[in-house]
Amino acid sequence: MTRPAPARATPARGPRPSAVAAVRARVPWPSAVAAALVTGYVTLFVVAMTHTSYDTWGALLILPVLMAVGTPVLARIAAANPERDVFRLLMLAMTAKLLCAFPRYLMAFVLYGGAADAKMYHQKGTELAAYLDQADLLAGVHYDLGMKVAGTGFVIIVTGVVYAITGPSLIGGFLVFSWLGFWGLLLFWRALQIAFPEADTRKYAKLVFFLPSLLFWPSSIGKDAWMMFCLGLTTYGTARLLDRRFGAFACIALGSVGTAMVRPHVTALAGAGLMVAYVLRKRPRQASALGPLRTILTAVVLGAMAVLMLQQVSTFFGTDGTGGDAVNQVLSETSRRTSQGNSMINATAPEDAAPKFSLNPAGLPVAVVSVLFRPFPFEASNIQNLIQSVECFALLVMFIRGWPRLRRLPRLFVQRSYIAFTAVYTLLFCWAFSTINNMGILSRERVQVLPLVLVLLVVPAASTAVRGAAERRPPPVWRVAPGQWGGGRRPPEAHPVRVGGSEPGEASAVRPPGRSPAQPPSRPPTRSPTQVPTTSPTTSPAQSPSQSPSQGGSTAP
Repeated sequence: MTRPAPARATPARGPRPSAVAAVRARVPWPSAVAAALVTGYVTLFVVAMTHTSYDTWGALLILPVLMAVGTPVLARIAAANPERDVFRLLMLAMTAKLLCAFPRYLMAFVLYGGAADAKMYHQKGTELAAYLDQADLLAGVHYDLGMKVAGTGFVIIVTGVVYAITGPSLIGGFLVFSWLGFWGLLLFWRALQIAFPEADTRKYAKLVFFLPSLLFWPSSIGKDAWMMFCLGLTTYGTARLLDRRFGAFACIALGSVGTAMVRPHVTALAGAGLMVAYVLRKRPRQASALGPLRTILTAVVLGAMAVLMLQQVSTFFGTDGTGGDAVNQVLSETSRRTSQGNSMINATAPEDAAPKFSLNPAGLPVAVVSVLFRPFPFEASNIQNLIQSVECFALLVMFIRGWPRLRRLPRLFVQRSYIAFTAVYTLLFCWAFSTINNMGILSRERVQVLPLVLVLLVVPAASTAVRGAAERRPPPVWRVAPGQWGGGRRPPEAHPVRVGGSEPGEASAVRPPGRSPAQPPSRPPTRSPTQVPTTSPTTSPAQSPSQSPSQGGSTAP
């Protein structure tokens, strides 16, 4: 007789997961989102190629190329920085800077109907690129710009070279120049880390990379983006010179030539700040025998560069000499040329008059306020000026709130030569550009000084500076104070180290990474009941547990 098989116990079943939850668990969502973005971008690219010209769809080709070129460089920079989250910040900054090229294009060609310098640069650059494609470069280039090279002609040359590489694309040209402006901002940030490591570089990075004016204005084909890049290179070279690093003169020379070919008067202002900073530079503790000779040669080279810049300024503006009369003539002519449009600052002045500009330094405070913080909200005549006035007012509030830090500037002017460079350039720039009598032009020209003005807002407080000087250790490669990026510092040791007894039967403790052997562990060592308690000479009961590295103002290993 066959016995029936015993019934199997059926396990208790919970509620069956829905089909949506099962799909969510199986589908790799990051990869799916990336695939969707790539598919959408390719679809947009194909549609743009079908319905528009290369003047428009070329930007969809140039944008990923610029990102692909810049990403490895930013990764290398972030790898050399001891702080965390640097790569993410730099990638976000580059993306934001490139995307700002599109609203800048809309403002120039939609809001203003093409009444912008970028239109002329695009047309002339396209013609020059066509000539370069057909010319025999080895036999020499003979091309008539129809104007002198210095100034507008040089920007046309730069645009033509860019178009010879990328092809004549208007929006693509905006992207390339905006990309150049980003590298200028990066060089300003790097200069602060080299020459003034005690400053709040985290705050400075947020300001210099994401200030609306610095994002928006140097993002079009024109002088602003080129000047931002070259001024950043000059400032970076200055920081290396003040810190006695290799390659300083090459960066200063390249940056100065780049700015002198477009706006030589700005080069002269930067040169004046460099001369003052070099005179106030601290001498090394162990001076070599060639130190005085090197200092004399450097001073001679800087003096020769200053004379050449003054001559270039005189030639650029067509004045005789470089005295006070010539300066007054240039500044007065600048005020007359900018006294046009609905955004005039002094609307009561005759449009054809050339007002006399006073060289009296008593008017310097008014010039600083006018250049850095105008237009005020009640002076705005259109929506563009209103938006700009909000940023200027916010900047003014930041300076007022930072007054305790700003009170240290006279002392830091002598102690830190980079602050001297920043202050001299800022004051001279405000003094020279206070003659601009148009708020729109002033808002665009102001970006040439804002990266250095922002340095004054990140000066460390007195208590922070004293504590940092007392606890300073050999700095890392980038010389950045730790803990500023919000990610903590990296542990100096990968594995815990055992301290205490090493023989069988002795108590031992696990030392966390970063704790010196002389410090006691924060938790008493564990021992088995059969062990005899012994006391390590480094863990006496009289000693109190020390703070963890993240609790105090520690420095980088």
